[in-house]
Amino acid sequence: MGDAAVTMLNTSTEENRLREEIAEIGRSFRQLGMAPGTSGNISAKLDNGWLMTPTNASLGALDPAEISKLDWDGNLITGKPPTKESFLHRAFYDQRADAGGIIHLHATHSSAVSCLNGLDPHSCLPPITPYFVMRVGRLPLIPYYRPGDPALGEAVREYAANYSAVLLANHGPVVAGKTLEAARNAIEELEETAKLFLLLRQHDVRTLNEDDIEALRQAFGASW
Repeated sequence: MGDAAVTMLNTSTEENRLREEIAEIGRSFRQLGMAPGTSGNISAKLDNGWLMTPTNASLGALDPAEISKLDWDGNLITGKPPTKESFLHRAFYDQRADAGGIIHLHATHSSAVSCLNGLDPHSCLPPITPYFVMRVGRLPLIPYYRPGDPALGEAVREYAANYSAVLLANHGPVVAGKTLEAARNAIEELEETAKLFLLLRQHDVRTLNEDDIEALRQAFGASW
């Protein structure tokens, strides 16, 4: 088998693996109650484009073969038409060369936080736990735009180079990871932190101080 044939085989194998991984993650989110109805979308980067969950698709019932494959000009190569929110993912890919997977959800607790007045626009959630600091980092707030508004993509683009996650006002989070698995772990951590934040709102909470956070930077490369 020639080198070109081997490369094509390897690329196909990796693409198929990512298609299956997207479908498995979608089922997991549905079982966890983090992807109601047809909300949320998942993408993964390939060498020759990217995979994107289709429009109006339930993340709990994805057919790997029907997941959209796009080139970097946004043209559909195979699969069903992509979600109308694909521009959110593109904004992160354009700004973060190391991003391998991106997830956007309407998960209950993080979406609830996105509807609150008085959030710190520089980080909607405080450093409650070391795991939030390590896996997510600061979570800036993006002002409200209607779903599908291309201006939302430009707003996200302004933050994507410096932050791996953002919270869309009255909408939900978008999280990028070096791998799809890393993005999955980060958005699950974000949702759990949002739940803690809501549970603790009427209590005197000890958040991590700067010395605590600096220790996480030194030990784990945390970004805050």
